[in-house]
Amino acid sequence: MNKTRLEAFSDGVLAIIITIMVLEIKVPHEVSLSALKPILPVFLSYVLSFIYVGIYWNNHHHMMHTVKQISGGILWANLHLLFWLSMIPFATAWIGENHFAPLPMMLYGIVLLLCALAYFILQYLILKKHGPDSVLSKAIGKDIKGKLSPVFYILGIIASNYNGLIAGAFYVLVAIMWLIPDKRIERILDHTE
Repeated sequence: MNKTRLEAFSDGVLAIIITIMVLEIKVPHEVSLSALKPILPVFLSYVLSFIYVGIYWNNHHHMMHTVKQISGGILWANLHLLFWLSMIPFATAWIGENHFAPLPMMLYGIVLLLCALAYFILQYLILKKHGPDSVLSKAIGKDIKGKLSPVFYILGIIASNYNGLIAGAFYVLVAIMWLIPDKRIERILDHTE
């Protein structure tokens, strides 16, 4: 099976996710800086979620460059990932509207954890299809960031029982970790071409 349709569909869904999130930011009716203050939590939650969706888009894009063939299982795993990513706008709106309250922050962390799990499943199926000597397998290596991320999400979920902002700090930490460009796949692809 060709991977082109999977990539195009994924790109389209991710673009829609970002569009839905930005539509949650309501324009104030007043023309003053003080009118922006009430929407600051909504804006900050949008920025964090935009970064997360961008990280997933970037990593998905790089991973798909290593794929030679896809299977039905890979298609379903990709849909599974897109499902959890499509929950980000809801969780984002809830944390923004409720000023990073504990319960919405817990749900946000659960959604992020499930996105990470879905990405891992997709990556696993691609590795299984292409074997241990594949470009992706060589590029991933020990995948320290991939293993640390769920740990920080779980810590954030636990922390949300006490303080939503502490939970948010764990989620921001993971975003910063992944925001630093990951050159593993690019390096491997440069050496194989």
